[in-house]
Amino acid sequence: MTTMNELGRGSLSKMAVRLGETAQYAFRLDEQEVPVNPLLGKRVRLEFLGAIHCSHCGRKTKKSFSQGYCYPCFTKLAQCDSCIVSPEKCHFDAGTCREPEWGERYCMTDHVVYLANSSGVKVGITRASQIPTRWLDQGASQALPIFRVATRQQSGLVEDLLRTQVADKTNWRALLKGDAVPLDLPAIRDQLLESCAEGIAALQQRFGLQAIQPVGDADVLEIRYPVEAYPTKVASHDLEKTPVVEGILRGIKGQYLILDTGVINLRKYTAYQVAVLTE
Repeated sequence: MTTMNELGRGSLSKMAVRLGETAQYAFRLDEQEVPVNPLLGKRVRLEFLGAIHCSHCGRKTKKSFSQGYCYPCFTKLAQCDSCIVSPEKCHFDAGTCREPEWGERYCMTDHVVYLANSSGVKVGITRASQIPTRWLDQGASQALPIFRVATRQQSGLVEDLLRTQVADKTNWRALLKGDAVPLDLPAIRDQLLESCAEGIAALQQRFGLQAIQPVGDADVLEIRYPVEAYPTKVASHDLEKTPVVEGILRGIKGQYLILDTGVINLRKYTAYQVAVLTE
């Protein structure tokens, strides 16, 4: 049996990631960060230690809700409300936001509507402060901002309009089977603006021209990921069913580790107590 050395243990969060010649990743275990890129080609083991602690309040929970929360926090926190997934359904103006101060800080702020190419073109939204992290987390190989919008709800309404023409989801299996075919995102943007011009004008009339501004001068961001080999068949590991996951690390893309034994989405296991080991 191969002797393994422990690199760290603690409550798992989504990997830290930053731009570089290739995307640079680090495991986050409580306050500790462990670089992942140097582990490429090495045997890596993840051990689920059997406990989950809510990422908000810290209480032990048998099940994780909304990627890392206990059930009480899931039912009371604004960041777990359904409008986070469907921002066009924001109810802040109705006075029913779960946490108005949180809403002011995270929702009533500039957002960007963008096009990304991960498994094909898709439209998405993110806070302006989350660029380029959002694209890296999704495994996008190309990204292009197309609108700057005053609030999260308004960005959701723009996205809702544009997704009548393009997808708003990533095909994660296709993402992990290879590099996306390069696309002409500016040309796709121009086609979208033309086909959705009436709807965009209606939203600008409703919220004001300054609230929904096209971004016409942005460059396409090209992103490369540290992947030595893609799997021919995508099989997914599950820490709940198999608490020890081990294999040779072949790549990192989005929030996925690509092992020779299968892939694992680390974001899914936010708040799980995990140990990371390597040869």
